[in-house]
Amino acid sequence: MYFYEIHEGDDELGTAVLLAHEQAFSPADFFALVKKARALLAGSFEEDTLSEAIANELERSSGFLHVTDDRLLASVNVGETEEDTFLVASDDATRAVYVRRDDKEN
Repeated sequence: MYFYEIHEGDDELGTAVLLAHEQAFSPADFFALVKKARALLAGSFEEDTLSEAIANELERSSGFLHVTDDRLLASVNVGETEEDTFLVASDDATRAVYVRRDDKEN
């Protein structure tokens, strides 16, 4: 299985999606598939983000698997202590967004 990523956004907040495929594509070939899907969608999609829309289109048209939260079977938090290592509880309405924050003043 080979994995691919599509992300969008600016330096403040971005979204990323993961895709998987049994075939290895060169970066240039994957880029061409993404550009083709983006052109097909042309501002008309139902997903929350363009990257999700492209991933879903690649799943429909090119045999990719869009790795989404609903396909996640388990999530485990690990830490230095036993108390910091636990199974994370989640429900269908929960989504995680990770943001890096720089504490430096600009």
